[in-house]
Amino acid sequence: MICARHVFRCFKWLERAGDRVTGAAGPYFVGLAVILQAIGAVSFFSVIQPSLPLPWLTTPPCVLIALNLFTHYYYVCTVPPGFVQDEVLQPGSGRLWASPSQRKSSGVRWSNRGITLLTARINQCVGLNNERHFVLFMTYLVSSTFFLSILGYSQALEAVGLTYSNNWPYMVPQLAYILTYMLSVVLCIAVFIMLCWHVWGVARGETTVEAQDHEVYKRIAKDRGDVLCVISYFLYRRSTNLRLFFNIGPDGYPWYTLILPLRIMPYTDGRSWARREGFQRHQGIQEGEELTDDDDDDDE
Repeated sequence: MICARHVFRCFKWLERAGDRVTGAAGPYFVGLAVILQAIGAVSFFSVIQPSLPLPWLTTPPCVLIALNLFTHYYYVCTVPPGFVQDEVLQPGSGRLWASPSQRKSSGVRWSNRGITLLTARINQCVGLNNERHFVLFMTYLVSSTFFLSILGYSQALEAVGLTYSNNWPYMVPQLAYILTYMLSVVLCIAVFIMLCWHVWGVARGETTVEAQDHEVYKRIAKDRGDVLCVISYFLYRRSTNLRLFFNIGPDGYPWYTLILPLRIMPYTDGRSWARREGFQRHQGIQEGEELTDDDDDDDE
């Protein structure tokens, strides 16, 4: 996706610029993100929410979106991503932990080959243990900025003076609201592109590294005149891949864990994963041409 490449390039440029200025931009970006989310929430609930019709019906979904936004961001920042040398994550207890569904056999075939964490990491901050929360955080960030941009349009016109009204009866300053509204529009578009790229990768059963490898494999197979058939570590249907990633359904947790900010376990421990039966190597790629696939022969 061309748009995704430009968005990722822009965010990487901002990250490198922050590293040069601060020496370690990560903690500053986390703090800035919390502040901006708080400002956005205050702007929405003090300026936009009072003007919504049927407040008894519209307020609960708005509160739920905001709660998911803050909670999943907290999980992304505090849940260890998981590394090969780490111990397997164990389920916790308490009100923030969801209870799994009653286990049923879904016919998923599991494979144990080597010891690896099949995941895409972002600067080693997002991994197997918190990648689900990262995708859900982006989902609720897009949702919150979208509704702020749509529902707060008339207040934005009023704040910039295009309605020729000098009345601004809100505690949020006009300039702060204008900047928040502009940032929401930009983030909604940029993060939506990122979210689509990640969800498409999950639906195809590819990590970020595998997606890059598969592009190389396609060029190699095309130059040779072969047809590439890539192994999926998940199953055939994209809906099954998404269900496994979010760990919901017969073998996982209830569907309501997608809309309630609850902690759940990842669908795998990182040492075994669902795999299509009968596929042992990429068709169209010869031995020795794999880039980052597991070297199983050395482990067996």
